[in-house]
Amino acid sequence: MTPTSLIGGHVSVAGGLATGGLAYMAEIGAEMIQVFVTNPRAWALTPGKPEEDAALAASGVDTFVHVPYLANFGSPNPETVAGTIALVRYTLRRGAEVGAKGVVVHTGSAVTQPRDDAMRQLREHLLPLLDEIPEGGPDLLLEPMAGQGAMLCATVQDLEPYLAALDWHPRANICLDTCHAFSAGHDLVAASGVKETFDALHAIAPGRLKLIHANDSKDVCGSKKDRHENIGAGHIGAQPFADLMRHPAVAGVPICIETPGKADKHREDIATLKKLRDEP
Repeated sequence: MTPTSLIGGHVSVAGGLATGGLAYMAEIGAEMIQVFVTNPRAWALTPGKPEEDAALAASGVDTFVHVPYLANFGSPNPETVAGTIALVRYTLRRGAEVGAKGVVVHTGSAVTQPRDDAMRQLREHLLPLLDEIPEGGPDLLLEPMAGQGAMLCATVQDLEPYLAALDWHPRANICLDTCHAFSAGHDLVAASGVKETFDALHAIAPGRLKLIHANDSKDVCGSKKDRHENIGAGHIGAQPFADLMRHPAVAGVPICIETPGKADKHREDIATLKKLRDEP
């Protein structure tokens, strides 16, 4: 029997990781959650509350943690790289404390420096962090971007040199964002677009897909713009999400929305995805 993909969303943790996060999860009908454990737009490392961490870990909910957006191993700025190392190390530790299945990090940008230099930097600084992950700790999930600027990884094909730079480390796995993939040029709307995208992903990195960010796109395929839309309300539309949930590479992989709006919109998006998943 094909394993079922849990469907959930990135949740508000106002009131505490467990207290707020699990309440929001229930409010929107989520089956899994993704959280931030510190301010997503700052370098400061917020100390956790042990009782909230323990409660979330004990809940048994499939949880993923997202590294703050500032992280970039490819930056030419040494302070940014040092801050990135600290953020990722911290988020991996906090992920272990809350019992997370994975920690999601954006794959970064070379910004103004040569791509080869940025990739060497990635290898130098990320490989040691992957080696530090304890047995039973969360894997690091690499999230390709929409392709704007000097992004190091946007298309599925970009994952091959990226993972190679990390020696195909067993703790380096993948989070695929549908809006990013579409904006990077994967035409998920075309008749065989979903199949071709996930066939390619499976051929390059079999078994490494651990999470999908399910987001529609405000912009057209190949736009290289990262602007999420509610499920079915953007240029991707609803049908490709049904198609991806039937692809063998997605079997059992959790699916997490990061769509605009508040609880009412998130509840609608999750209900839409559940309906698409559960239709015969």
